Amino acid sequence: MLDYNREADQYDATRGGEPRATAAADAVLGLIPEGAVRLLDVACGTGIVTRRLAAGRPGLRVTGADLAYEMTRRSHARLPGSVVLADSRRLPFQDETFDAVTSIWLLHLVERPEDARAVVAECARVLRPGGVYITTVDKAAAHDVGSDVDAVLAGRPIHPAPDAAQEVHAYAAACGLTPAGQARFPGLGQGRSPRQAIGNLRRGWFSALPSGDPLTERFAARLEELPDMDRRRADPVFTLRAFRRSM
Repeated sequence: MLDYNREADQYDATRGGEPRATAAADAVLGLIPEGAVRLLDVACGTGIVTRRLAAGRPGLRVTGADLAYEMTRRSHARLPGSVVLADSRRLPFQDETFDAVTSIWLLHLVERPEDARAVVAECARVLRPGGVYITTVDKAAAHDVGSDVDAVLAGRPIHPAPDAAQEVHAYAAACGLTPAGQARFPGLGQGRSPRQAIGNLRRGWFSALPSGDPLTERFAARLEELPDMDRRRADPVFTLRAFRRSM
């Protein structure tokens, strides 16, 4: 997993910035029921989306939580007094505290299925009856847009996706959550160029290959043969799923 304390300085600039944050927040807000008063944004990161959730719905009190200190420091600057340092598997809130809980771009990062189950269970625990949990699913698959870059990378070994939609639905059902809607939004500015894909591949991203593995370099060599090395291919389109806690 990335060191998000080190990533904090460049996170927004390398993840689509304000355009992507706007698209994400608008899609999330479309799934939050009218009348919701308290929202918890789990793994809020720099707060770039969290701030837009707070601004986009008058009267909605938004709290952010993140495990990385440097991320919470930046999100606190955007939402003073409304961000806590917390592990998403052990949230520091009482049962039935929030009308809505979000975890955007989180579940794909966990290393074990039991961690994904724990995150969903905690989000369900702090939801009030009738409240809604909203999360991204199938993030890695969203980056496969059918480009020439994707064609080269198709044969690489990959880890099982901890945020696969089928698995997330199962985790939610085990916590008494039922499907309550879905939405999609573009990852603006996140289309991969061949050069960027080479760099990320060598860092061990989107692959089960360790850095320096000979197979990594074979994939990199094939990517170097593609035209327009610095042209970004199509943006990914991310998927949100909403689940409601029974009354």
